Amino acid sequence: MDPNSVKSTLSNLAFGNVMAAAARDYQKELLAQEKGQASSSVNEEVDLDELMDDPELEKLHADRIAALKKEAEKRQELKMQGHGEYREITEADFLGEVTGSEKVVCHFYHREFYRCKIMDKHLKSLAPKHFKTKFIKLDAENAPFFVTKLGIKTLPCVILFRKGVATDRLVGFQDLGGKDDFATRTLESFLVKKGIIEENKREEEDDDYLEGSRRTVRSSVNPDSDSD
Repeated sequence: MDPNSVKSTLSNLAFGNVMAAAARDYQKELLAQEKGQASSSVNEEVDLDELMDDPELEKLHADRIAALKKEAEKRQELKMQGHGEYREITEADFLGEVTGSEKVVCHFYHREFYRCKIMDKHLKSLAPKHFKTKFIKLDAENAPFFVTKLGIKTLPCVILFRKGVATDRLVGFQDLGGKDDFATRTLESFLVKKGIIEENKREEEDDDYLEGSRRTVRSSVNPDSDSD
């Protein structure tokens, strides 16, 4: 037999044994890793179970449930007081309405005035978005006592009340750009600045809210600022 051929055969056998051993070692390593991962997964499950039984976590959960319940009860209480919608009241109801809530926005209006109808539209839009503040309106013609008492001379006039005390007012559109097509957002920003409502974060805004309505409210009255 050729010596060189024998050496080549032995060399090939040796190489084959080395590769086989390497393959076995690699397989063992993979099995070990899989076992380690399985063990880690079991440990994680155990840790999660222990976490779910954690008294501190249970307390946080109970506190959160209690807070949500309290918030729901408060919201229901405000709803019973007339929050969440833009309502018309009478002169006889006025004192009870403005003293019954911490924050109140009251619009003194005239049924025939063009700009009062514009203000109505914007306040109606804001009322459900700012539940903590009450939004109401009062026909100035039917409330002569409070019109005189509050010194209302120009309509629309929006008076802001805190704990029953008139703290500020918006007369006409002079603080809203002086134009009829102001955006609801402009009025909202004014009320936020005065502290009568809180800033709301929204994901989406409708065109009317952002840009103001370009549609006119039909009225036979001159659209200029109306006087009482």
